[in-house]
Amino acid sequence: MPVAQSPQVQRVVITGIGVISALGLNQHQFWASLIEGKAGIVPFDQPEYGQIRFKNAAVIQGYCPEDHFPDKNAAFMDRFAQLSVVAAREAVQQSGIEWNEDLRERTAVITGSCIGGRIAEEVGYWNLFHLNKNRVHPLTIPLGMANSGASQISMEYGIHGATFTFSTACSSSAHALGHAFWMVRSGAAPMAIAGGADAPIYFGNLKAWEAMRVVSPDTCRPFSLDRAGMILGEAASMLVIEPLEAALARGAKPIAEIIGFGMSSDASHITQPSAEGAARAIRGAIRDGGIAPEQIGYINAHGTGTEANDKMEVAAIRLVFGEYAERLQISSTKSMHGHTLGAAGAIEASATALALDRGILPPTANFTQPDPECDLDVIPNQARTESVEIALSNSFAFGGLNAVLALRSMQ
Repeated sequence: MPVAQSPQVQRVVITGIGVISALGLNQHQFWASLIEGKAGIVPFDQPEYGQIRFKNAAVIQGYCPEDHFPDKNAAFMDRFAQLSVVAAREAVQQSGIEWNEDLRERTAVITGSCIGGRIAEEVGYWNLFHLNKNRVHPLTIPLGMANSGASQISMEYGIHGATFTFSTACSSSAHALGHAFWMVRSGAAPMAIAGGADAPIYFGNLKAWEAMRVVSPDTCRPFSLDRAGMILGEAASMLVIEPLEAALARGAKPIAEIIGFGMSSDASHITQPSAEGAARAIRGAIRDGGIAPEQIGYINAHGTGTEANDKMEVAAIRLVFGEYAERLQISSTKSMHGHTLGAAGAIEASATALALDRGILPPTANFTQPDPECDLDVIPNQARTESVEIALSNSFAFGGLNAVLALRSMQ
């Protein structure tokens, strides 16, 4: 049966990727850790966190704000916003953009963040309720805004185009990338800087996740029979996306092509995921990309390492792909960089794009023994050298909000 073609106006490619995470301070370090199967999950060392049942997180090592920002600028930026700008700088540098008046006027900046600048808010609450102070920092509101990462990127480059932020829990930056893709494909924007950031390693947030009892006491083992939960991680990833024709005209090297985006709502439960809802988003991305399911060779799974998510995701994949699911190669890079919440969709789309570009599929690290209910090829522990034409990047969020990106290799 012929596959219906989506109404694409322009082919859209990724020409720059910036990443800062527990796997390293840049894209090179991130990729090296991914293909090595090296997890960035470490004990957090803040003394006040001693009351937390779990002791590990995927924390960025070696990041110093003063290496990137003058004090006067850093004072207006919560940690997640700083990470947003650092990642955007790397993406823009790799893309080789030569800014002109038209690009600055119309380029879009679209980001995702689950929690925004809560570190600044937590400091204020601590001062009020623990230290009995009567005032909070005068910049608490602008520091805490979830859109401050997007705004800071806009100011960094003098960009005047559409600039906004999605907050859809763990699908936030996947929604940001998908809508940026649609804007560039339709011609609504000539280029976009899109991605996400979150910095969730602070006491109040750790206590909140502790109360949910979904965080692992040691490490993240997605799809393993003995998996014990997720691991929180902090990160930012930003991507530069633009029309293929424009990228080639200016001599840029495309990393991968974005070909489809699908999204859905489970409309069923605020925390328990639905295989049917996830499957709708996967089908949407396939349909939007004008491709057949059998063309897909790799899926970067949402793969949180929780009991509920991993079984649901395998069930959703089987709903969409049927018997072909047995031939798919799937991995969860959360096993290495942790669950980065609002940054997850972007950091995992970046991993997927790099995998397509370099012909290496990252593994599911920390894998121990198969779960009969997660009985697909999850690329256990060792990266796999294999060229794949088309891949998906899955994001499934609390609230039942699902977002899936389809990417194609340029090789």
